[in-house]
Amino acid sequence: MTAQHTYRVIVRGKWDGLTAPSRDKLLAEADDHGLAQMQFTPEGALSYERTLHSFSFRYVIVSDAADGEEMAAALAEDKAENVLKAAGLGYRELRSTVTDMDTMKINRKSRWPGPRRTAARRCPAR
Repeated sequence: MTAQHTYRVIVRGKWDGLTAPSRDKLLAEADDHGLAQMQFTPEGALSYERTLHSFSFRYVIVSDAADGEEMAAALAEDKAENVLKAAGLGYRELRSTVTDMDTMKINRKSRWPGPRRTAARRCPAR
């Protein structure tokens, strides 16, 4: 059994060939897909602006570590395509950015304070 890694994937694309009803539906739901709703979920979170130029999905993908980031990107793009096709929304230029959460380094602040600054080390007031 291979190790599982958790990936955060952002799938970006551009709207293309939207019909008038599709545009109306997207504009009516734009407030539900703004910046405040951006979060990574297994189902994917769609976000876009009222200009209807581009969009993004944010996914959490759990996959075998041996398959790597390429597989996580492919899985997320497949999910995004399925959602867009099911909704009858035209799109183009899908691309992905993947972050492996299990290998990401987190820089934490030290518990011990650094050397204290003294008055002599400060810049003199002018």
